[in-house]
Amino acid sequence: MQKYLDLIQKSYSDYWNYIKQSVLFELNWENYFYGLIIISLVVWALEILFPWRKNQSIFRKDFWLDTFYMFFNFFLLNLIVLFALSNTVEQFFNDVLGIVGLSVGNFQLFDINNFPFWLRLFTFFIIIDFVQWYTHTLLHKYEFFWNFHKVHHSVKEMGFAAHLRYHWMEPVVYNTIKYIPLAIMGGFTAKDIALVHFFSITIGHLNHSNINWDYGYLKYILNNPKMHIWHHAKELPEDRKKGVNFGITLSIWDYIFKTNYIPHNGRDIEIGFEGEEEFPENFIKQELYPIGNNNK
Repeated sequence: MQKYLDLIQKSYSDYWNYIKQSVLFELNWENYFYGLIIISLVVWALEILFPWRKNQSIFRKDFWLDTFYMFFNFFLLNLIVLFALSNTVEQFFNDVLGIVGLSVGNFQLFDINNFPFWLRLFTFFIIIDFVQWYTHTLLHKYEFFWNFHKVHHSVKEMGFAAHLRYHWMEPVVYNTIKYIPLAIMGGFTAKDIALVHFFSITIGHLNHSNINWDYGYLKYILNNPKMHIWHHAKELPEDRKKGVNFGITLSIWDYIFKTNYIPHNGRDIEIGFEGEEEFPENFIKQELYPIGNNNK
């Protein structure tokens, strides 16, 4: 037990030091703090220059709430629970495997660090993005998960910061499922993670932005604003009620598995979900909402 307590304490200490180093410019390419700010400002500027919904305010509905969510989920949530929880669960999993004479290495199919840089990065990105796409389908398929995912779908006007409006339970689910393929791939570098992460954040911001782009033929590969707006559509056909366009960074999974849906230009469609009238509008109540509803 003491080992886990020490690990939790070290996790808090390490992540707090990381945040301080980020803010004080003591980190370079792995500085997620200023990386997020720069990406956000660039995409926000693109929204202003190339607006899709021209009557939508620059400071759209819930702009500041979503901005708070963005920084809370990207940094404070890791400090409060996720980083320590992830390290502790990983150690516990390794200890359980050790009891039966196994280790994570027994599940490793290949060592991604033996790949050339470009192939390592591509493999890591493709596998992680597919796992995230599949996990996203689960958030819509099962009522228990959907009650948490409603926080993200409570957005009423799309903008870049809506990308990171989500309940804290979501990264717990995503990270738990991602642990399996990461164990199969073996080791990976911090630089790999940073490059993939920054690319995914950029595409995710663009997906939720008020920008009049669909990327041309690249729309069949990359998720985009004109596709993702339909994922947030309040009204869907009866055979699509569990959701459409689940792509996180790539749209190709939706085309492969026939979950793609773009019936027409969705610029002015209503977004949200049925019953949203009863959904709370402030951060604390939104965070508490799933707990009460999952007990019904």
